Amino acid sequence: MDISKISAQLEKVRDTSPLVHNITNVVVTNFTANGLLALGASPVMAYAKEEVADMARIAGALVLNMGTLTAQEVEAMRIAGKSANENGVPVIFDPVGAGATPFRTEVARQLVEELNIAVIRGNAAEVANVVGESWLIKGVDSLEGQGDVIELAEKAANKLDTVIVITGKQDVITDGNTTYTVDNGHPLFTKVTGTGCLLTSIIGAFAAVEKEYVEASVAALSFYGVAGEIAAAKKGEEGPGSFQIELLNQLHLLSGQDIESYARVHQR
Repeated sequence: MDISKISAQLEKVRDTSPLVHNITNVVVTNFTANGLLALGASPVMAYAKEEVADMARIAGALVLNMGTLTAQEVEAMRIAGKSANENGVPVIFDPVGAGATPFRTEVARQLVEELNIAVIRGNAAEVANVVGESWLIKGVDSLEGQGDVIELAEKAANKLDTVIVITGKQDVITDGNTTYTVDNGHPLFTKVTGTGCLLTSIIGAFAAVEKEYVEASVAALSFYGVAGEIAAAKKGEEGPGSFQIELLNQLHLLSGQDIESYARVHQR
């Protein structure tokens, strides 16, 4: 992928400020909203089943995140997802904790079966459990070293007919035919709650302006990873709190030139 395309997508997000409708979890709501605002997108958090169809209809992207799952939220996700599908709005799904409990696993599998999902973003264990593969999970964290992540991603993409993004030490993006890896990021991402959830919503912002969802996902991960690296270089020694604030700063400040200088993207 031409790195200059990432710069163009970032510019388009900032120029158009797409509305990203999030049905997300209570742990990350504020951080997600602030991260999208820092990027230049326009976040909205709407959960009531009475309004989610209307909100999804006018959004640039719909992000479904099942971090703090309730039956009422699942119903709202179904209603919003169907509305998004009917109106050509990309649905980005984060199956948080799939595999941790039977309820989560079943909900994740039902949603990917019932809805047309543009991108699924999760760790290896979450994605594996959505497609019925064996991969251990501890709470919402994937246990590393259990298999070939690229093979898992491509298998999941082909089985679900969607773009799969698996994040970890190396990020993998694939539609089953075209596969990229992104090697940007920093270990401090794992010390701040909600960094993965925010990434899913940032994928939504890029998918709102780029309908080639593999390219949108590569752009989002590169942008986010470089922002994290710069934030860690500036404030990482002060700890996760300072890193979190500086990450928001870098989401706002990062330029296309920064991405072209530091992005480490490889096509498989």
